[in-house]
Amino acid sequence: MLNYDIVSLKYKYCNSLTSYKRWKSREVKIGDVALGGDNPIRVQSMTTTDTMDTKGTVDQSIRMIEAGCEYVRITAPSKKQAENLQNIKNELLKRGYNTPLIADIHFTPNAAEIAARIVEKVSINPGNFADRKKFNYIQYTDEQYNAEISRIRKRFLPLIKVCKEYGTAMRIGTNHGSLSDRILSRYGDTPYGMVESALEFLRICKDENYNQIVLSMKSSNPIVMVQAYRLLINRMETEGMNYPLHLGVTEAGEGVDGRIKSSLGIGTLLEDGIGDTIRVSLTEEPECEIPIAKFLVNRYAERNKHDNILDTNGFTINPFEYIPRQSDTVLNVGGENVPRVAADLLNVDNITIHTLSQIGYTYFKDDDKWGISDFACDFIFIGDKNINFEIPGTLGVVQNYPTWIKKEKQRHYPEINVEQYLEGVKLHPQLNILHMTMSKINKEVIEKLKKDSNIVLLIDTDNAHGMSEQRRLFIELLEFNCKTPVIIRRKYENINSEKLQLYSATDIGGLFIDGLGDGIYLSNKGSSSLEQRNKISFGILQASRTRISKTEYISCPSCGRTLFDLQETTALIRSKTQHLKGLKIGIMGCIVNGPGEMADADYGYVGTGIGKISLYKKHDIIRKDVPMDIADQALIDLIKENGDWVDP
Repeated sequence: MLNYDIVSLKYKYCNSLTSYKRWKSREVKIGDVALGGDNPIRVQSMTTTDTMDTKGTVDQSIRMIEAGCEYVRITAPSKKQAENLQNIKNELLKRGYNTPLIADIHFTPNAAEIAARIVEKVSINPGNFADRKKFNYIQYTDEQYNAEISRIRKRFLPLIKVCKEYGTAMRIGTNHGSLSDRILSRYGDTPYGMVESALEFLRICKDENYNQIVLSMKSSNPIVMVQAYRLLINRMETEGMNYPLHLGVTEAGEGVDGRIKSSLGIGTLLEDGIGDTIRVSLTEEPECEIPIAKFLVNRYAERNKHDNILDTNGFTINPFEYIPRQSDTVLNVGGENVPRVAADLLNVDNITIHTLSQIGYTYFKDDDKWGISDFACDFIFIGDKNINFEIPGTLGVVQNYPTWIKKEKQRHYPEINVEQYLEGVKLHPQLNILHMTMSKINKEVIEKLKKDSNIVLLIDTDNAHGMSEQRRLFIELLEFNCKTPVIIRRKYENINSEKLQLYSATDIGGLFIDGLGDGIYLSNKGSSSLEQRNKISFGILQASRTRISKTEYISCPSCGRTLFDLQETTALIRSKTQHLKGLKIGIMGCIVNGPGEMADADYGYVGTGIGKISLYKKHDIIRKDVPMDIADQALIDLIKENGDWVDP
């Protein structure tokens, strides 16, 4: 049995695993819009215009503000651009807008000091504010390490002094892909390194009695991002800190994938009361990010009124490392299998061959064969219905028990309830789906489950705080060492497809981030189609890195540093590489966002000058200054040279 006092202290990162309550941070003044403390969760975005284009930046800022943006972030990579922030601010004020401005700084401390005299907040990245990647040391001695900290302090103090004098706030934003050599040598490319990178700068601020600080832990990998924020809170509480947090999945991409990826990372943290401001980074116009952010934030306005969830004695799941729950193998569910996808056909009036075409199966009549795509679901739930045609060999059909028992057909399996299970009804020898809720789980059921090798749990919830309730059920299984596989079901009613993407990615994806779950089952009595729900299910598994079924694109949301049309270029590269299942391709608008923020990519396509592209393999630059009109083919050639290409 676990020692809960030790576990609680070691793994604690939020107020409660079962009762929604925001983690209480200190308040930070950013102009007239305060952040943290008892203030609402703020939403923000970033302009994509050239900062020297005053009119264009002002016009876009106004579109963002009118969409609901509460802080406007503007890139200021040079002294000249930092100085032009004054003209932008003056014009916004002249037109009646006093929304706080944030200057985004990279590499140039002098630009940060200029901007801090003009705008309400500056954003710096510890990995490139005072550091350069030189790889001078394989390992830093304590003396060398401390000498680096002294150097950083000297470089950082002037900005702190300006911020204190002008009442300017600061975001210290660690990025997974731009950690310094010093951090990498001691902590590696890990959430632990990300946290320590921020704490180095934060301790200097504390020494100078400067506390107008906001922190962020950015990564294009939602799992790394979530773990880093959790660990940051754990470390802050150990050191007596409670600075507010800016949440975001960096370079999330575009369309459905970008929305799922962002909500999986941001929403998982919001579920536990973590986060004071959010930015959804999409490769789209910045005003398009705001409604998505508001959808995510608004879910928590009344969340504290949720139904009670049985409390737990401690944090029994390691929240800082991905450790999948061990489950037994039942047919093709659990064990070493990828998570399975189930489709809800309960409300389909007439199940036909065409119905299956919406969930990844194509019937070729002339050959009398089924084509099976990478997005073919594994099970369909049909309730009391029957299927009157030969189903694909990889598909399982789940029926209500009374219907199933009448005619036990091949690859058809029963769904039973707890009462039927305990009564000892006849079961399928290979697979039985046991519907389970938190109110039904108890010691008697768990002990019986441990003896049966043909049961898969289908866990369900009607709680407004459903992710926490389902996580609590997993904790119950873990405490009793019950390894029965679990399919996670979430039901929604009357929400559109976009909200379904966001909500389900949070509710189900948040569990997969913690290694919980052997399958996903998504239901919606709304406007979403069967095909959309199936794609969302696969998208959640892709974003949580638990089942890879397509190419992944790590694409920045564009800003004033961008050297080409990101949306157009991303669409072009996607059209030529989207068949490369499992490959991760970074598409970055400039060298600032390039090697750093595409840390998780296998290949990179990075703007390095007007009409010029550099190509990367992992962190290594392979070809420099490739003309843009041939860069897409050059990327394909690079992928072929490394043996990762397959013909469409």
